[in-house]
Amino acid sequence: MLAYGAEIADIESRGKKITRELIEAMMAKAEELSRRPGHWFCDQLNNRDGEAGYHPLGEEMWTQAGRIDAFVQTVGSAHSLNGTAAVLRRHNPRVHVAAAEPAESAVLSGKPPGSHRIEGIGIGFLPPLWKPDAVDEIIPVSTDDANAMARRLAREEAIFAGTSTGANIVAALQIARRLGPGEIVGAIIIDSGLRYVSTDIFRSQAHRS
Repeated sequence: MLAYGAEIADIESRGKKITRELIEAMMAKAEELSRRPGHWFCDQLNNRDGEAGYHPLGEEMWTQAGRIDAFVQTVGSAHSLNGTAAVLRRHNPRVHVAAAEPAESAVLSGKPPGSHRIEGIGIGFLPPLWKPDAVDEIIPVSTDDANAMARRLAREEAIFAGTSTGANIVAALQIARRLGPGEIVGAIIIDSGLRYVSTDIFRSQAHRS
């Protein structure tokens, strides 16, 4: 972001964890900055254009796999879940759609908000564009399990991705085991692990301890 000429405003988190208070403070700061001349607030959580951006991803997933029986996606703004699932359901109205969320802050499951370390998801309150009727199942995944899966993906599959991807795959494997052989479960590898090298996800066990 600095290379592109951005000016970065840091909002400190308590214990390097994601909480409702952190997300709300970040949103408030972004809205404050947007009131400056020449600035613009994308208002990600309320921007309905976000969902349509994932329609091509749903088409690509269906085309490449040939069939999708279940789809799982972690929830931050809910755009990626809503957009991808909408397209998959056009092809297969019976596709099983699951939302994954941090077990430590399982708000979608009706539990109180908490703190977690799965970047990009689990905002601590229901996203304004969350569509509970479009989801068949909600799967809580712990930060530790998500981190462990991210490391496993890199080590065993050469897929270098972040913690939210780890949570996605933990949930997808749960569904795959339940559905059994021959069923196809789709999940998104959300972003590169390069964005997480400043965290402790990929450090050795000795360094983490």
